[in-house]
Amino acid sequence: MTDESKPMGASTLSKKERMAILRHGMPEQDAEGRSHNFGEVNLGYVLEIARQEAERCLQCPKEYCIDGCPVAVNIPRFISFLRDGDVRSAAESLLGDNALPCVTGRVCPQETQCEQVCLRAKTGKPVAIGYLERFVADWAQQHTDQLGHPRPTQTGKRVAIVGSGPAGLTAAGELARAGHDVTVYEAFHAAGGVLIYGIPEFRLPKAIVQAEVDRLIADGVKIEPNAIIGKTYTLAELREQYDAIFIAVGAGLPVFMNVPGENLKGVLSANEYLTRVNLMGAWNPDSDTPVLHGQRVVVVGGGNVAMDSVRTARRLGAAEARIVYRRSHDELPARAEEVHHAEQEGVLFDFLVAPLEVLGNEQGWVTGLRCQRMELGEPDDSGRRRPVPIEGSEFVVECDMVVVAIGTRSNPVLTASAPDLQVNQWGYIVTDETGMTSIPGVFAGGDIVRGAATVILAMGDGKRAAASIQRWLNGEPLVGAQAGEAAPVVEPTNGATHPAGQLEAAVTNL
Repeated sequence: MTDESKPMGASTLSKKERMAILRHGMPEQDAEGRSHNFGEVNLGYVLEIARQEAERCLQCPKEYCIDGCPVAVNIPRFISFLRDGDVRSAAESLLGDNALPCVTGRVCPQETQCEQVCLRAKTGKPVAIGYLERFVADWAQQHTDQLGHPRPTQTGKRVAIVGSGPAGLTAAGELARAGHDVTVYEAFHAAGGVLIYGIPEFRLPKAIVQAEVDRLIADGVKIEPNAIIGKTYTLAELREQYDAIFIAVGAGLPVFMNVPGENLKGVLSANEYLTRVNLMGAWNPDSDTPVLHGQRVVVVGGGNVAMDSVRTARRLGAAEARIVYRRSHDELPARAEEVHHAEQEGVLFDFLVAPLEVLGNEQGWVTGLRCQRMELGEPDDSGRRRPVPIEGSEFVVECDMVVVAIGTRSNPVLTASAPDLQVNQWGYIVTDETGMTSIPGVFAGGDIVRGAATVILAMGDGKRAAASIQRWLNGEPLVGAQAGEAAPVVEPTNGATHPAGQLEAAVTNL
């Protein structure tokens, strides 16, 4: 046992003394330096700071923070262990609740979930739960030899997971821990889904994701890459081989603006742009999958994907990287931290501006984006004030590249090959409150059910579906989700209110 993991004694601080401790910020790379590299922006706590932050937790009798966590992490418990210096117990507690803690410690919007309901937020700043989760999870990755890996009794039941994103990996971990034979089918050559193709290295390093995947493999999960269900295998073929299936293929089909000039060279969807850079290594000039390095890049959208895209453009050498968003700063759906980091890195923001046309030259390359200024009117169905065009306010933003980051929708490859699988009018899979689809023994969750949302919501779906699958395999009655735990209509990260799809996202998130 290293010194870092030795218990150091329980806290003796009074509530008043704890309340006097100020929240510790996150150490990070200098803004100017990081805007030119893909190294991780946030650097993480050291043990001393982590313990001081853990002291701020009041260990409330009513654990509101657990209620605010989609995967029901026992937050006070792991923080209590950390506060007392028992990092190993904190890690074992956290890993018992969360299959991907290194991921959620970096990209989960804790500020609108567990930290939002932290009682300390009523009179100051909440406990930095996300930063503490990251510290403990990183310690666990670096000290795997100190953590137990009990092998469960094998049940002989086989489960197929379709998709290796956050929902799929979470379900895989839960089911492997229960002793089932779990195989994850992934369309790409590497596991991780949106965690590796959608989220940039500077927010979520690929080595971190791979280490999480390796831990699941060590627990018995098998990964089959380059397997497109609906092409390589059909859902019916999998159903013949497995006792249960969980579909977690996400919603990765891009939505475009539907404006003139959108087919010009130099216009990319955020999906393609980020996938080329993140998964295919296109930042490297010697890569077999190159990507455009625009000097004046405009990203259309205001969500996390838009921030990822514009910050990537800066790191690829863009002298001018700009967000065009048709609402104001206050309506940005992206995490406040990501917006703040983008501003620090020199990203420009054009608020209350909507694109009308992509302009190009005789060679078919982008030369600009014709836009119109907007003003906010009455609230729309999303609850935000509706942008209204201002007559006579058109202008042109000169640029040589446009990235469209206004949302995604369901990809029909799997569902089109499974006629018995019920989908709604937007192409999303219909499930009951247990996660079961119209096909007995086939469950679904994550973005392919709820529409484009957050990593942690997908993980919550995966964890609940795994519990339902466990009951199904045991021949037990399927118990419905607890109140507030089903995959409801949500407001996705791209800002579109999802009545089950993002077809209107091109209007909502511009």
